[in-house]
Amino acid sequence: MMTQTAEQSNSLSPPAPGAGMDRKVEKKRVPWWRDRRFLIAIALVAIAIIGWRAIPASGSTDVDADEVQTARVERAAFDDYLPVRASVVPATTTLVGVMSGGQVEELFVQDGALVTKGQPLARLANPDLELTVLSQEAQIASQLGGVAGENLGIQRSKVDRAGQVAAAEYDLIRARRDLDIRRQLHEKGFVSDAGVKSYQEEVDYQTQRLAQLRQGRAAEAGITATQGRMLDATRARLQNNLAAVRGSLDALTIRAPMAGRLTNFDLQPGQTLAPGAPAGQVDSEGAWKLEAEVDEYYLGRVELGQKATTSGGAMLTVSKVLPTVADGRFRVELTFETMPEQDLNRGQTLDVRITLGAATPALIAPVGAWLNEGGSAVFVMDPDGKHARRVSVEIGRRNPRQVEILSGLEPGQRIVTSNLARVKGDTINLR
Repeated sequence: MMTQTAEQSNSLSPPAPGAGMDRKVEKKRVPWWRDRRFLIAIALVAIAIIGWRAIPASGSTDVDADEVQTARVERAAFDDYLPVRASVVPATTTLVGVMSGGQVEELFVQDGALVTKGQPLARLANPDLELTVLSQEAQIASQLGGVAGENLGIQRSKVDRAGQVAAAEYDLIRARRDLDIRRQLHEKGFVSDAGVKSYQEEVDYQTQRLAQLRQGRAAEAGITATQGRMLDATRARLQNNLAAVRGSLDALTIRAPMAGRLTNFDLQPGQTLAPGAPAGQVDSEGAWKLEAEVDEYYLGRVELGQKATTSGGAMLTVSKVLPTVADGRFRVELTFETMPEQDLNRGQTLDVRITLGAATPALIAPVGAWLNEGGSAVFVMDPDGKHARRVSVEIGRRNPRQVEILSGLEPGQRIVTSNLARVKGDTINLR
């Protein structure tokens, strides 16, 4: 009872000061989209996606879009020509050779001078050659004297034979005259038959003697004619030898082989030259041709007779193709059909356009660094412009602006013209 009374009294007692202000505050629930765990999960997913996009796919390479140049493939007329830079050279160059060796004794002209054909350029000294020439001249002169003596003997023989024939003819005439006189006397009875017979025998003898002399002269004439021709040939040969011997002395004078400008003539007095040594060259003056070096890619396409034009409008023809390749280039020569209006100088360069063929419709792509790898493949842009994929192509003719596409591409496709040799794989990701 007492306990119940105490509890009642406690329940009826007034509340403590401030007890009415204390109450339980319930915590508000955080929305799910602001939950820290949810945000962390979203962040991890985003990082994974970014990382996945940052890692190139297998067989592809990321390339900065600013580094990529593109161009469109189209069907158009292909201008089949080859531009070259050609040098002006003399149309004709003739070497100045040394016929006989010797020591340079005197120079008559200087390098770079204009010379005429046969003009003396220098004189050489060769004492041994001079002594040899004198000895050979004496021998040849002696042989010519012997030939002259034989000719004189032939002429004497002809004269003697002619004299014998003439004497026999005279004796025959006299014998016939005597025979006629004796016949007339025989008819008148003053001479017997025996007296006429002896004169007849004399006529027969002289007739036979004249016939033999004439026959002998004819046979001798044939022999002497053959001998005379042989002697004439011998004399002509000896005279040619004499001229050649004397010409060897003249060969000590170096002469210009043609008219033109003397170049590379750097002889010095006292210099010793061997036979056949070059002494310089003579270039044609005012007559020019062009020489050009061409990339070996065009070796099978540049041919003799192809036409060309200079930037000034002068017409040329390919006159020589030298197929030897050095440092990836070969050399061609072009001759002028019409000369340019301006004067030309040796070593001057001209821009020349060699026509390889007529302009024809073709699938055309622009020339670019993509051809540096041989032009067997090219990257083709996707329609979205974010990727480019490697495609095998076959190329044909080429000029400085265009390349002919034989297979692998279609009109309207856009290709990468930059050099992408560093790209690994068959796909480019443009960033």
